[in-house]
Amino acid sequence: MNIQPIRNKDDLNRAFARVEALWDAEAGSAEADELEVLSVLIERYEDEHYPIGPSDPIEAIRFHMEQQGLTQRDLERFIGPSGRVSEVLNRRRRLSLRMIRNLHKGLNIPYETLLEEKTA
Repeated sequence: MNIQPIRNKDDLNRAFARVEALWDAEAGSAEADELEVLSVLIERYEDEHYPIGPSDPIEAIRFHMEQQGLTQRDLERFIGPSGRVSEVLNRRRRLSLRMIRNLHKGLNIPYETLLEEKTA
């Protein structure tokens, strides 16, 4: 096992190639250990160089609507009257704490996502 830090894109590409070669390693083998260590190094490099920002609350709501086959009318029980749902989805009204609580409980959207403040 010849593991080295990942410092740049070339190192990252070599690590990916090695991971691909080790992908079917037998559990408990030296190759499986190498695969695990490389995975950690790749994850760390990507977290530092390609961070993923917090989710947008409205996009999260739309995603859950699509996944669950919900309409704007279905959101009324979480957000309020249809006009209010429309205002929220069109970013003309911010989510209230009550709405956030209801969406979290009803659609299982994480609080952290719903509390993010993004603008259009």
